[in-house]
Amino acid sequence: MKKKVISALSGLAVGVLASTVFFGNFSTPDTVSTASAKTDAEKVYVPFGEKDEYYLFASGGHSGQMFIYGVPSMRRIRTVPVFSPDPATGYGWDTHSKKMLGGYTWGDLHHPAFSETNGEYDGKYMFATDVANSRAAVMDLKTFTVKDIIEVPNTSGPHCAAFVTENTEYLFLPTRFSVPIGHQYASLDEYSTKYRGVMSAVTFDEKAQKLNIAYQVALPPWSYDLSDAGKKVSKDWAVLTTYNTEEATTNLEINASQEDRDFIVLFNWKELDKMVKEGKYDNVGGQKMIFPEKHQGGIYLVPVAKSPHGVDVTPDGKYFIASGKLAPLLTVFSFEKAFQAIEKKEFAGERNGIPILKYESVMEREVNPENALGPLHTQFDDKGMAYTTMFISSEIVKWNPETGEVLDRVPVQYSPGHAVSAEGDTVSPDGKYLVSLNKLAKDSYLSVGPSHPESMQLIDISGEKMKVIQSSPVDPEPHYGQMIKADKIKTIEVYPKEENNPNAVYSQQDARIVRKGNEVHVYGIAMRSKFIFDAKAKRPDVIEVNEGDKVIVHITNLDFDEDITHGFAINQYDLNMEIQPGQTNTIEFTAGKPGTYPLYCTNFCSALHQEMTGYLLVKPKQ
Repeated sequence: MKKKVISALSGLAVGVLASTVFFGNFSTPDTVSTASAKTDAEKVYVPFGEKDEYYLFASGGHSGQMFIYGVPSMRRIRTVPVFSPDPATGYGWDTHSKKMLGGYTWGDLHHPAFSETNGEYDGKYMFATDVANSRAAVMDLKTFTVKDIIEVPNTSGPHCAAFVTENTEYLFLPTRFSVPIGHQYASLDEYSTKYRGVMSAVTFDEKAQKLNIAYQVALPPWSYDLSDAGKKVSKDWAVLTTYNTEEATTNLEINASQEDRDFIVLFNWKELDKMVKEGKYDNVGGQKMIFPEKHQGGIYLVPVAKSPHGVDVTPDGKYFIASGKLAPLLTVFSFEKAFQAIEKKEFAGERNGIPILKYESVMEREVNPENALGPLHTQFDDKGMAYTTMFISSEIVKWNPETGEVLDRVPVQYSPGHAVSAEGDTVSPDGKYLVSLNKLAKDSYLSVGPSHPESMQLIDISGEKMKVIQSSPVDPEPHYGQMIKADKIKTIEVYPKEENNPNAVYSQQDARIVRKGNEVHVYGIAMRSKFIFDAKAKRPDVIEVNEGDKVIVHITNLDFDEDITHGFAINQYDLNMEIQPGQTNTIEFTAGKPGTYPLYCTNFCSALHQEMTGYLLVKPKQ
């Protein structure tokens, strides 16, 4: 017995010693908390109950949607429909969003841009453009919902957008495709004389939450790819890249790469403003359009290596960086040198009435990272260092714009198009993270067949050396993104009461159905776990109409409670909409099919969600 006790105590002592050796925490609190001591997994881990430090807004390409991620976890938080209908939220079915979409069933969302104040993201609005159907949209970041969409006339595919000026005075939309003004028919043999690439200056009325076109500029018949607004010393200026200045009309892969150089368009938007105020424009289809060959000034061309993609202004506003996408080197241009060249009229000819500045007069330096190929897009950190995606050599190159010194390189998987750094397009980037938006994933993830997911890779850029710390698959196409500090965005949890909204109902007793001729207006409420359309009816959750009636259903969500969203769908009527907490939403349809149709809440809302149903009864014509 004594031996057994001694043996047990010995075993216990050995166990305590072993657990102390292997699992004991001998580190000080300081060493544990330092970022450099964290593993890659710890750097991206966000425990339950805590939140990510940044929002990442990534374009959803031809899905027409915006993907919202948290950084550093890279968790996808939300998909916000912008240019395409979305059954999950009823976007495109309710009256407001259906009208905004204008009958289009898809969009090609490319370049998102935050509203800015003094060159900083202000967290209020997000703008986006649709290359497929020449539209622009604005999203309210209090609710992450789209408030307005406009179709931009005289243009075709605003790929070279959106970029906003330092205080969101303008949202500029240059186009990828050149077409005849007003989309009139014209032979491609007349391309150089009748086709134009049009840039639109769009304003945003914050009070009315409406986008408007202030004026347009008829640029030469080239393709306009990407753009950026000036900052600080260059705040009145903007730059955009061009390709196909050869004005080829077929087989562009070859014919648009014949010349050694294309151009960066450098323009002063305040001078364009002045021209409009002085009446120096033509009225084209109701739009004020400046033709540079008629009204010179404010627009200049800077030669650049052929077929450039991105052009990016440094945070201090002193330089803009661009390179041919097949080129091995990067080119830094100086705004100050450009201003001097304009003042001294150091021109090397003109194209379509626009003066061409001499390359040597504007170029600050060329940077040639060894064996790097395909520079596309550049972002910046808090120390002014540049990070350029190399599409062909599949890497990110870190370098110093002031000296041209290459500081570091990191491979990514694979073929990065754009990159986005934290607060990267502002006058004060954060310098913590960079996300590489890769066009190809190849063998990075489990196979889902021939069509692979694309990828976004999170890179820690807080130290001297870059390190990839997370990789996330993403739906096509992660074209471009913007990353903003999370605490800048002030969302609401519940819609406030709109006492002056005639369609809103805030008391169950006020729910009613009103007939006006062959129109039926329903003023109903949704609450856990029922609909009330007519409080005085025998069955208050039933809508009864006649075949052929126009039915307008307004529903107010009376659950003023966080995360209690309701849906409203009518079985076999192809109708669905979402009503967020406190919101009043409307859906309209014609009761074209007689019969009995269940209606129900599509958004799971309570334990009795299944019981949240009713009926649409459509009496057949006699």
